[in-house]
Amino acid sequence: MATKQTLQSKHKLLSGHEIPIMGFGVYMIPQSATEKVTQEALKVGFRHIDSAIMYGNEKGCGQAIQNSGLDRSEIFLTTKIPPGSMGYKATARAIDKSLQEAATEYFDLILLHAPYGGKEARLGSWRALVEAQKAGKVRSIGVSNYGIHHLEELEEYVLNGGGGELSVGQWELHPWLDHSDITEWCKSRDIIVEAYSPLAHGERLREPVLASIGKKYRKSPAQVMIRWSLQMGFVPLPKSKTPQRIRENAEVFDFELSDEDMGLLDTGEYSPTDWDPTVDED
Repeated sequence: MATKQTLQSKHKLLSGHEIPIMGFGVYMIPQSATEKVTQEALKVGFRHIDSAIMYGNEKGCGQAIQNSGLDRSEIFLTTKIPPGSMGYKATARAIDKSLQEAATEYFDLILLHAPYGGKEARLGSWRALVEAQKAGKVRSIGVSNYGIHHLEELEEYVLNGGGGELSVGQWELHPWLDHSDITEWCKSRDIIVEAYSPLAHGERLREPVLASIGKKYRKSPAQVMIRWSLQMGFVPLPKSKTPQRIRENAEVFDFELSDEDMGLLDTGEYSPTDWDPTVDED
């Protein structure tokens, strides 16, 4: 690697702000455990927390940040607008409620969680994000789980005066889920791509190719998958409730997969482990 990356390294966003190259996901972590687990991640060195209204744990994330001893400006906090809050008015209300829930003056990033609700609702929600950004409630905005047709719809709206800039897109991404059409679309426009479920919910950790590559570098299958994501230029968002695994997930900056090994992980397979709204035709 030309430049040594660390857990605190950052990418520049189209909004002018910066995003840490790796984040800590809190999907499926109960509200009662979120503060403790997130504090552990912050102790390890994570400075990027990926939450969502649907996760029901924004409050725990906010409490962890407040009690971390770190300045708020040092931590990148994300939330997402759920399908049930699509449309201008509902999204505007959801943003204000999330700010109260997380007890923060602003979010670093707010994403539209999925492209549901139809065109009018999607574009109305985007308008609410743009207004929230102008008001200082959020610094950068983006989308999650959008298909190419949804992205092009939004691009047309923005270019024709809708305002805002699509800084970040988030999708399920790992060697067994090929979203190369979407990621190439984003990269050609300098949109940062985040990878949720970069470990495929653990369903692929026994794959022989991961064991073989891991043995070569003395790394676990999970570390190989996270390293793949980083070298693909994605921002991986690994999640764990176990302190040891949280630390292990962060220890991926002391090795680099060879071109040959990256090729072995280019499976071309399309096997989502979660929902897949990218194929929604509406």
